[in-house]
Amino acid sequence: MKNKTIKVLALCLTMMPMAGMAQQGLKDAIGKYCLIGAAINQWQSDGQVPEADAVMDKHFNCAVAENCMKPETLAPAEGLFDFRVADKFVSYCQQHNLKVLGHCLVWHSQAPDWWFTNGYAASPASKEVLKERLIKHIKTVVGHYKGQVHGWDVVNEAIMDDGSFRKSHYYNLLGEEFIEIAFRTAHEADPDAELYYNDYSMAQPKKREAVCRLVKNLKAKGLRIDGVGMQSHNGLDYPDLKEYEKSIDAFAACGVKVMITELDVNVLPNPQGFGGADIAQNFELQQKYNPYPNGLPAAKQKELDARWLALFNLYYKHRSQISRINIWGVSDGGSWLNGWPIKGRTNYPLLFDRQYKAKPVVDEIIKIYK
Repeated sequence: MKNKTIKVLALCLTMMPMAGMAQQGLKDAIGKYCLIGAAINQWQSDGQVPEADAVMDKHFNCAVAENCMKPETLAPAEGLFDFRVADKFVSYCQQHNLKVLGHCLVWHSQAPDWWFTNGYAASPASKEVLKERLIKHIKTVVGHYKGQVHGWDVVNEAIMDDGSFRKSHYYNLLGEEFIEIAFRTAHEADPDAELYYNDYSMAQPKKREAVCRLVKNLKAKGLRIDGVGMQSHNGLDYPDLKEYEKSIDAFAACGVKVMITELDVNVLPNPQGFGGADIAQNFELQQKYNPYPNGLPAAKQKELDARWLALFNLYYKHRSQISRINIWGVSDGGSWLNGWPIKGRTNYPLLFDRQYKAKPVVDEIIKIYK
């Protein structure tokens, strides 16, 4: 009887670390080194998804607004600002003890129709008008949330993969100056908020070099820039992790924080001509591009898990340089990758399934940071 008792006690002691692991969330392990968060959308910040609330409470210590802080939502008409949805997002973060990340102040996409024209007329806005609108928007939005937002994606996706500036309406009218205007105005509106440049395909060598030049130029002009966001819309075989790692080192060497800002892993086959994360891409739905409508085969899930672990092993290796890791969504069902670049697909790009249950790889990620 005594030997049996000793064996039971030994078994219990062996299982204790496993039980402790099961109780841990991502923020308990990764949060010792950096912020770990997710993008949330309106139905979540409105409190309509208690399952999402439970995931946020257990696993994350920050959140970014997926859509409600973009100009088309905040500024539906000239002179009119609508903060109702964004205010709910900020309130949600405060209620759930999440640092608030603002996304995004200046982007060529998802801008309101009137933004680049003379009102709703067909003629384009002048340089002076666009500059005035840009300053007013940033002052109003950042000022509205002064002291409540930890950091802002000030400029989003202004550089092409070849290192050239995107020929957006901002660039065509204002040149590179629009980036300086944006960072200067954001800092004036809230001197305590961190300010970031955010972009996709950041493992591309020419893009990496261009972003480093941008950061150095802003700093040389005395402008505040705290970090660079590597969007990280990854796939099973892209980006090249060696080039990806070079970018982490390169951005850190510029004297700014490195952030993994929009992390997901696309498991579906891509159509010919697809690349990057430009939301303007749109392809026709074909069965060959939607091979897993009823769930991932075991072999494909194993491949996906291996990719997640390769990424987080890299993030752990560079934990002294990375200040935030942000998953782009909470559960597979709510991911933008179900509808982009092909509408109507079933994708599995996040760490929580369609029932908001953690996938087994989450515990493996936590072990990396133990």
